[in-house]
Amino acid sequence: MGTMPTRSARLSIALLCLTVLSACSKHADDSGSNGPGPTPLPPGPVTYSALAASDGAGAGASVPCLPFTPCTDGTGYVPVVARQLRAEGHTVTLLNMGIPGAVLSRATQDLAGQYNLTIGANFIQDEAQFVLKDSTLVTIFAGANDANAIGTVIERGATTNENATSFIDAQIRQFASDYQQLVSIVRGRAPNARVVILNLPNLAGLPYTAGRTPTERRWIQQLSVGFTRLGANPFAGQGAIVIDLMCDPQSYQASIYSSDGFHPNDAGYQYLATRVLDAVKAGSGPAPADSCVQMTIAQ
Repeated sequence: MGTMPTRSARLSIALLCLTVLSACSKHADDSGSNGPGPTPLPPGPVTYSALAASDGAGAGASVPCLPFTPCTDGTGYVPVVARQLRAEGHTVTLLNMGIPGAVLSRATQDLAGQYNLTIGANFIQDEAQFVLKDSTLVTIFAGANDANAIGTVIERGATTNENATSFIDAQIRQFASDYQQLVSIVRGRAPNARVVILNLPNLAGLPYTAGRTPTERRWIQQLSVGFTRLGANPFAGQGAIVIDLMCDPQSYQASIYSSDGFHPNDAGYQYLATRVLDAVKAGSGPAPADSCVQMTIAQ
């Protein structure tokens, strides 16, 4: 549990994860400190662990990656960040754990399974335990798959339309609690890492939801805004850097998304990489906004 998987093990995990059949279920310690806080990245080597879903793998990019592989030529944001840091003189060790389909925790997996929606991996059990202990940089981008999965189970009868708001509120509280656990595990494994968290944009404003009913778009809005406000944003006051995608108008430009309207294209991943690099090099950033017009796209 305390070492990086062997090459053969990583490839096996990658193949399982791409078919959303990952059976990883080990646990990691959840103790730890707040780490070094939001300070500029110093010169010298960088050990980078990226916790992500298909965005980490570069789904929608011209050169996607298998999870747990170096993929030095990938055009997703994680390999772009690593390449840019190398170009600036850093020696970079990268562990990219972007598992397609991954949700934050077992709670969403179990809920989805009750409504015949199979999810093969989660960040807490299948990624956090592999964070490199000497990491100096950790990025986390979570929640989009959770929002889509919860929206799907509502459509499949998990609650009535009349009770959907309170049902979603409960899921948001669970997500926020699980996010605290995830970051605690990360800090326990890598106490010297700078933690950079990307919050969610309002998924109701992305191209893939354009054809949904107004009710469905309000559900996905409530979930993504709640995951951002209660899940990701509080870490800005807990020693992490939170990149505010929710209130950035550029997050909603159709031109940065691939043909599925959900995953970024190369331009979108470059945008994410630039936001991460700017935050890492500055060592800080503006606090995420408490409210903005982008939080109320779906009326």
